[in-house]
Amino acid sequence: MGQEITHTRFSEADFQRFSTRLTAETAALGAFARAGGFADARYVAGIELEAWLLDHTGRPSPVNEAYLRRLDDPLVVPELSRFNVELNAPPVEMGAGVLSALEESLLTTWDKCQHVAHGMDTVLAMIGILPTIRDEDLTLASMSAMHRFEALNAQVLQQRGGAPIRIDIEGSDALHLSRFDVMLEAATTSFQLHLQVPFGQAARYYNASLITCGPLLAAAANSPLLFGRRLWQETRVPLFEQAVDLGGYAGLAEPTLRRVTFGRDYVTNLLELFDENLAHYPALLPIELREAPDRYPHLRLHNGAIWRWVRPLVGFDAAGAGHVRLEQRVLPSGPTVLDMTANAALYYGLVHALVRQRDPAEADLAFSAAHGNFYAAARHGLQAELTWLDGRRHAARDLVLGIALPLARQGLQAFGLPDAEIEHYLGVVEARVRSGQTGAVWQLQRLSQLDGDLHRMMNDYLENQRSGAPVHEWPL
Repeated sequence: MGQEITHTRFSEADFQRFSTRLTAETAALGAFARAGGFADARYVAGIELEAWLLDHTGRPSPVNEAYLRRLDDPLVVPELSRFNVELNAPPVEMGAGVLSALEESLLTTWDKCQHVAHGMDTVLAMIGILPTIRDEDLTLASMSAMHRFEALNAQVLQQRGGAPIRIDIEGSDALHLSRFDVMLEAATTSFQLHLQVPFGQAARYYNASLITCGPLLAAAANSPLLFGRRLWQETRVPLFEQAVDLGGYAGLAEPTLRRVTFGRDYVTNLLELFDENLAHYPALLPIELREAPDRYPHLRLHNGAIWRWVRPLVGFDAAGAGHVRLEQRVLPSGPTVLDMTANAALYYGLVHALVRQRDPAEADLAFSAAHGNFYAAARHGLQAELTWLDGRRHAARDLVLGIALPLARQGLQAFGLPDAEIEHYLGVVEARVRSGQTGAVWQLQRLSQLDGDLHRMMNDYLENQRSGAPVHEWPL
């Protein structure tokens, strides 16, 4: 979804050509995989961070076009709104030093971005949903000046038959509203983790990644507020799902076929997901691409417009060798780079440990339970109850401390990380969970102390973020 497109209006012939190419590329991908084309057996980590541009009052600052020109860094690219940008870090092969390398790379880019932002009387912020965002900030006037975003918005509304997008979220407060554009998606910023894996084990890693979603999100929630309402601990989840609310072919009411989805079930082969893309999801951006067919450009573009919470990706290295990787999308942006790197450590270690078990983890946890865990964690954070492989219900806090963290340590050791590096990052998660102070909990408690003053709370949040201290150490 990162590439720009040349036009925003499409004919029936455009859709037919795209469908023909997508069908051919899906078949070719299957043949390539069966022939052993995915020979890269390395494990490689990567990260993406979506961030906010704010003015001196803490309001969103819609200047990303001028900002990106001044920054001139290929690792930083536009997002849907004019007040968001995305920071990337070069991928790093799994092994000793991988976490510290990812953290250092992101910190270096972050510091450069902040320096340029300050020169424009702007500040960069990492938080799942900006508490000071207003409904009137999220209009088409704030959309980034790129054809792909304009076309995406038009196609979503067209495939909905012009029906408004409805937001209905119930928490401590309630939010109910209707919109005729997709711009509410811009309020949801995330920290996305990539893990390249051997193709022969990719299905196991996909299934295990779904299983990690519940405990991972419970320990990392950072999006409890929208338009002043106290909603879910990770309000990003229902907001993103409802802001791009589309189903499959002739199936807008089919609950398991959504464009933003946890999925329909576990898989036995990762290619099942690309077959599902072809069979069930109409194209949103039927662009004719000039890239070589053996790079599967139409398949990759189509896949990028289906926002699974764990998304399969096909990529190519500089030498042209193909690989598959998973994009874990459940984590929010923030509170600090250290917190996010610690969350990455939990995911990478936990998923690797689950796959290394003798019996497949998915055989011991029904898909419906993994699905329920994810939404329970999004709604309740560390106060959720989650079902685990032993068939028992656990308090999320106890599950993370007693089961997930020990497994993550095992997984990171198996990846070759030294004990000191493992303890440095997983120790942050452990201290956060023991304290009970996630980013979401801190926001809600600080807001209560300030009698609901969102701007003062956000100023305090930014001050603590600048300190670099992990969120469990932030004072109240």
